Amino acid sequence: MLQVQLTAAPGVRLAGRDTAAWGFNGTSPGPTLRVRPGDLLRIRLFNQVGQATNLHTHGLHVSPQGNSDNPFLRIEPGTSFDYEIRVPDDHPAGTFWYHPHHHGTVADQIFAGLAGALLVDGGPALAPRERVLLVTDTTLDTAGRVASVSAMAKMMGREGTLVLVDGQHQPVIAAAAGAAQRWRVINACTSRVLALRLEGHQLTQVAFDGWFLPAPTARDLVVLAPGNRADLLIRPTAPGRYALVSEAYDRGSIMGGGSVTSSQVVLGTLDVAGPAAAAPALPATLPAPPIPVGPIVRERQLTFGMGRGSEMMSFTIDGRTYSPTRDDQTVQLGTTEDWTVINTSPMIHPFHLHVWPMHLLGDSTGEPPIGVQQDVVFVPARGWVRLRIAFTDYPGRSVYHCHVLDHEDVGMMATAHVQR
Repeated sequence: MLQVQLTAAPGVRLAGRDTAAWGFNGTSPGPTLRVRPGDLLRIRLFNQVGQATNLHTHGLHVSPQGNSDNPFLRIEPGTSFDYEIRVPDDHPAGTFWYHPHHHGTVADQIFAGLAGALLVDGGPALAPRERVLLVTDTTLDTAGRVASVSAMAKMMGREGTLVLVDGQHQPVIAAAAGAAQRWRVINACTSRVLALRLEGHQLTQVAFDGWFLPAPTARDLVVLAPGNRADLLIRPTAPGRYALVSEAYDRGSIMGGGSVTSSQVVLGTLDVAGPAAAAPALPATLPAPPIPVGPIVRERQLTFGMGRGSEMMSFTIDGRTYSPTRDDQTVQLGTTEDWTVINTSPMIHPFHLHVWPMHLLGDSTGEPPIGVQQDVVFVPARGWVRLRIAFTDYPGRSVYHCHVLDHEDVGMMATAHVQR
C-alpha cells in the first residue's frame, strides 16, 4: 500500500526562481508516486488553490467509481478528500501521471503547474539508471505569476513560453559513455506536441503510454501528444554534449485560417563523460500485450467538430458540448467494441479515454500503428482513427475527450457508461 498526502497550493520554484505558480507539496512537478500491481493507493488531497479541483490518475486501468479515479468529483477550496485507488494484480508496469480533472479549469490548473509522475513498478530491468522527464510548459510574468491566456490562445490550444523538464529550464543530464539510461518521458503540457530528437543519437523506444512494445524500436523522432508517455533507452557511446530537442510540429489550423504549430524548443542537454565505449545490448523482445480479438459486439462512430459559436469557437463531440449528467455512450460490461473517431476540423485532436485502454487499428494517414495499447491517440485533421476497446472489467461512468485541454474545458468531452 502507498499512502500519501498531496497539497495543491501556490508557491513553487521553477527554472531556478521563486514563483506564484502551483504545485503539489511545494514542488512542480509534484512528488513521483510509485506503486506495484495489487497495491492500494491512498491519497489525501488538500485543496489550497482557491478554486474547485480533483485528481485523475492518467492512464491507470482502475475503477472510475466512488473515491477511485472519478472525474466527476469536486473538491472545494479549503477542503480535503480521501482517494482510494486499487491497482489490479495484473496491471502493466509502466509510466503514468496524475493531474487535476475538474471540468472547466483543467487547462488552467495544469498550466499553473499541477502535475506529477505515477509509476507502476515491475517489468524487465532495462538500464542501470532511470530518469523521469516530466515536461510542462507555462508563461510567467515579471512578478513570477502565471500569465493570463487570451481567448485566441485557448482556441488554438495554449503553449507556454517557458518549457520545463521536471521544473527546470534546459537541465543538463549527466551520463557515462557505454552506460544506458531509461528515460520515462511524460508530456504534461496542456496543448504542446513533443517531437523528440536527441542530437547524435537514435532514441530506442521500449514502451508507450505505459505499455511495453513487442521489441525495442530505434527512432530518429518520437512524437508525443499531450498526455502521451514514452519510455526510451538512451545508449551514449562517445563523450560530448548533445541537445535534446522538441522539433516544430504542425497541429493544423483554426477555422477560417491561421496555422497552429508547436514551436521548436531545446528541452535539455545530455552530457556524456568518460572514454568511448560500446553501447549495451538490447533485449530481443518485450512483454507487449496482445490486441483484443473480440468478438466485436458493436461498432460506434464519434465525431470531433469545431464551429463558430456566438462569442468564440465551439468544440464539440457529435455536435454537442459536455454535460456531466448525460450518458453519451452506454456500453455492456464484458464486451469488446470498435470505435471510429472522425475529425471534421482542420486541427489535430488527441483523443483520450479514461480507464479503458485502446488499440489503434488504423487511421487516415495510412501509417502503421505502434502496435500496443494507448490512452491518447492523435485524430488527424480532416481524418479518422479506428480503435478497439475491451470493456471487460470496471463498470461505471467516466469520460473521453480532446487532450488539448483548452478544448476539453469548453466542451469537447463526453461520457461513457459501462453497465453490467
